Amino acid sequence: MMGLIIKLIVCPITVIIASLIFPNVEYANLWQPIIVGLVLAVLAQMMEVMMLKEDTFVLSTVMDFVAATLIVYFISLFFVNAEVTFMGALFTGVLLAITEIPQHSYLIKSGKIAKAPA
Repeated sequence: MMGLIIKLIVCPITVIIASLIFPNVEYANLWQPIIVGLVLAVLAQMMEVMMLKEDTFVLSTVMDFVAATLIVYFISLFFVNAEVTFMGALFTGVLLAITEIPQHSYLIKSGKIAKAPA
């Protein structure tokens, strides 16, 4: 549950930061990157519950990157006056994957994930 709460805060902030630093990630209104971030948070949490184990740390992070890139790109197409190129979505996906690394590491080290069967 704590992972979801962290993601609900971190993902929207990360998408907002991406829109501020990358010229090819532009949203017309502040609520647009927040919505994208909230969708990312929920889907990332679902992926984490399904995939994250001690032996799938790298795979989970790579899948978070791929999913984040696609989600940012395609959801942004539905917003009026939002312009996110695929390259911008890739850069945003990288930022989001970087934020997932310490979260995954913490969850694995703290034992808050189910252990993989021996």
